[in-house]
Amino acid sequence: MFVDSHCHLSFPELRAELPAIRAAMERERVDRALCICTTLEEFDTVHALALAHDNFWCSVGVHPDNEDVREPCVDDLVALAALPRVVAIGETGLDYYRLGERSVADMAWQRERFRTHIRAARESQKPLVIHTRSASEDTLAILREEGVGAWHGALPGVFHCFTETRAVAHAALELGFMISFSGILTFKNAVELREVAREVPLDRCLIETDSPYLAPAPHRGKTNNPSYVALVAAQLALIKGCSLEEVARVTSRNFERLFGPSVTIDASTNS
Repeated sequence: MFVDSHCHLSFPELRAELPAIRAAMERERVDRALCICTTLEEFDTVHALALAHDNFWCSVGVHPDNEDVREPCVDDLVALAALPRVVAIGETGLDYYRLGERSVADMAWQRERFRTHIRAARESQKPLVIHTRSASEDTLAILREEGVGAWHGALPGVFHCFTETRAVAHAALELGFMISFSGILTFKNAVELREVAREVPLDRCLIETDSPYLAPAPHRGKTNNPSYVALVAAQLALIKGCSLEEVARVTSRNFERLFGPSVTIDASTNS
């Protein structure tokens, strides 16, 4: 019924509890999950999860925050994206939150990495999973410079764990992206984010946990997992003034529209 469109089940604290997590997902009617890659070194572990379970899929990419890791090239990403059950490029984007003593100019390496992912997505025809933090202006500028808004025949991707302004949301929508909301939507201090969610059309929304981080209320502060995505859906239903079943139906359909027919339940059981 529900789909967790972004989780990190390869991280040790979740991987060690996978049987219990899968049982909890079944109880909470979370029938699918997208396992997100953050380094090329991690990819084999992430991909193995997707291959081992018929309701998991994965991405390939290098998170903008990760330094001192193998740097991807377009050919690397395209080759890995062609493997079975790999349905997206990312997560990728820009993150200026932890600049420390560095300036934005010093982050040229991050911007070049982002462009590499965009070009790989274009070549592989796989959607982008975008991470942006304290860098939305440059994120949008690079997407435009790379011609993402002019892509034809497919949605370009998703801005995951959205925490930006109305203006950024509308710009992302204009470029063709979906917007994904996490457990932050349930936090008491997330008043402005809930107003953003009110404005994003439901047929452009996804839901996610970003687990093991950002557990929704009433589990805030605990280790998050995909079974909690139903709580994000419940908050979105409250914001939209519609039923929980409607949010589940539309966001699941959106997941299929974005990531393709291979992520449908029928297709997965035959894989």
